[in-house]
Order: sequence, then structure tokens, then C-alpha cells
Amino acid sequence: MNKKIIIGSRGSKLAIIYAQKAKDKIVKNTDFNNEDIIIKPIITKGDQIKNIRLSEVGGKGLFSSNIEKELFNKNIDIAVHALKDMPAVETKGLITDTFLERNDPREILVTHNQKKLKELNLKSVIGTSSYRREFQIKMIRPDIKCKLVRGNVDTRIRKLKEGMYDAIILSYAGLKYLNLENEISEIFSANQIIPSAGQGIIALQCRKEDDKIISILKKINHEETYRRAHAERNILKVLEGDCETAVGAHSKINGDKIILEAELFSLDGSLRFYEKKTGSLEDFKQIGTEVGQKLKKKSNNSYRK
Repeated sequence: MNKKIIIGSRGSKLAIIYAQKAKDKIVKNTDFNNEDIIIKPIITKGDQIKNIRLSEVGGKGLFSSNIEKELFNKNIDIAVHALKDMPAVETKGLITDTFLERNDPREILVTHNQKKLKELNLKSVIGTSSYRREFQIKMIRPDIKCKLVRGNVDTRIRKLKEGMYDAIILSYAGLKYLNLENEISEIFSANQIIPSAGQGIIALQCRKEDDKIISILKKINHEETYRRAHAERNILKVLEGDCETAVGAHSKINGDKIILEAELFSLDGSLRFYEKKTGSLEDFKQIGTEVGQKLKKKSNNSYRK
């Protein structure tokens, strides 16, 4: 039996940090040591295409499909993903059921001179590649113009500093891992701007039949994050959305209760549908499904082409 474990990940600075975090957890909780686990960077289509929206060239799977191919071909044993970048429906033959403890899921704003959103000049330009973020920002500041920005966190901040944008909106977790918190101008609460489902969660994926790896991953799964991840992603499964679906979902656990809130926008962002549900923690998957069903009914499919 090959004792080495190969972890596959996107090659960005942030993705490698995620992979290292997974590696450290395995070393800490099993008999494997540092030398037994290798991190293999993988170039994804999402990293190669940088000037157009992902939805125009294949959606979220652009960040995961190449890594999943490496799993299928047994070139890697574990795939590491940012959960929010994964399609809602699991790829056949693979299983994503292990999640590291969630980092901060909130959204943040980076601007010139540390200006807050409400202090930005009229018709300021905000960089984002997400329709969800665009519509949410416009709920607060309808005059704002949104312009596509792609690339990793460093690239986006550089483009801001070069004057291509007045502000950019990013996830707090990414800046935290990269030690760029000093760049943050404003942190939005999860009530102000509901994050993407699974934001701040590192997901670990393996082959469905790989019992050896599954038993290792079970030892590092964070139970609370596992429940929150499934609750939020079950909303996406019901909506059968794609990269263009503007949906936010965020859960909290309070004792034996789970509180789940979500919002969905119509295709043009003019209509907003909101749902919140509190229920027993044991029913975390069902609660996600129910919230998804209610949003779908309220929206009357106005979020789909």
C-alpha cells in the first residue's frame, strides 16, 4: 500500500494555504507525518480565464473540474476546494463530506483611503464578478456601478490601487488567510450582506470507494461546519442554480437549533426573495431543502433563464 497521500489543490497562494491547513489537520489527527503528505498544485480553467464571467464559459465547475479529473485518474487522493466555488450537485463517483472548521463567512469592502460604502462618491465603480454581490450592494447604494473583476485576491487589490475601480468586494476569510486584513475598509455583517452558501468553508473531496481516505477524512471533519455546509448547500440543490444565480445563504447554530436565512434575486436583480427558518439541529438538511423550496416558489422561477 502506498503510504503517501497526495492532496490536489488550485495553485493560487490562497488555495495552497487551504491545502496546507488540510495537511496539518491530517498530521495532527492521524499517524501520518509531514513527509507522508504531498501537496500537488493543479491549474484550473477558472484560473486560466481571467477576463470574462465564469458563467459565460462554464460556471463554477471551472475551478473544480480539473482537480476532480486528477482524483478520478488517481493522481491525487484528496481534493481541496473552497466550498463556495463548487457546483451544488456532487460529481458522480466522488464524495464531498468533510469540512474544516469554518472561517469568517462575512463580506468585506476594500476602497481607497479606507472609505466606507456609504462614503463613496456618487456612481462609484465597484469591482466584483458576482451577480449576488452586485445586487446586494445596489440594495444599499442603488447609484453604484459594478464592473467585472477577476483574478486572485492580490490581483484584485492591485487593480484597485491602479485606479481601475473605486472599491472591490471580497470575502473576509480570503484576506484573513493572506494576512491582508489591514486592507479592509469595511466589514459587512452577515445580515447586511448574506454571503454565498458555504463561504469561508474548506471542503475536502475524495473518491466514493476510497475507504482508506474516507476513514482519514472522518477524523478531521468539523461537525458544526458539516451541518451548516449541508443546510446552506441544500438550498442551492433545490434551486438548481448555476454561476449566474444570485443567491446568498447563511446559517448559525444556537444550542440545539439551527437558524438559516437566504435571499434570492431575479435575473436582472430587480426582485428580491427572502426566507428565514429556525429548526432543530438534527433536521439541518431538511431545513435547507425547505428554505430552498420556499424561495423557489416565491420567485416563480424569475431567477432562471
